Amino acid sequence: MFDAAARRLIDPPLNAVGRRVAALGVSANQITLLGLALGLLSAAMIWAGAPMAALLPLLLSRLADGLDGAVARASSKSDFGGYLDIACDFLFYGAVPLAFVLMDPVANGAAGAFLLASFYFNGTSFLGYAILAAKRGMETSSQGSKSLYFSNGLLEGTETIGFFVLLCLLPQHFSTLGWIFGTLCFATATLRMLAAYKIFND
Repeated sequence: MFDAAARRLIDPPLNAVGRRVAALGVSANQITLLGLALGLLSAAMIWAGAPMAALLPLLLSRLADGLDGAVARASSKSDFGGYLDIACDFLFYGAVPLAFVLMDPVANGAAGAFLLASFYFNGTSFLGYAILAAKRGMETSSQGSKSLYFSNGLLEGTETIGFFVLLCLLPQHFSTLGWIFGTLCFATATLRMLAAYKIFND
């Protein structure tokens, strides 16, 4: 919901940094993998019972996730780079809830399973929509220049990062927050499917 507005704010400085990083010979794929490594480090710290400390690598991971696209635009974009980016994003998004479940399976298990199921459904609706959009030659730049079609929704990347930050700040409320956010994820995916029905059902 807030991704388009967030992109307008963060893209100009990210693009400036991206040009400098690309000039150093650092590739977008290297930045993507660095972002994944930081995200998995954050998840490991949560699992170890240090969610507050995990905030720093978590936020640095998402900074790298924005920077890789800027580096790609300043050098050369590739289909594989876009594929790697989305695969790493999905792994990160799954690792954080899993880490909270592993940190306290009794308190967080049910809500964590529900949350991961909602992510699975939402991610499938997102990628399926992108495939159909590509098949029809649809394009959008409302959320920046992307390798695949980004359909908007009730919950997007900005909201998910905000949710993860909230979980790290209030880990004792993971269960309540997980049930709420998971419900909103299911709603997002359902609304996207309804939109796909209107656009692609011919």
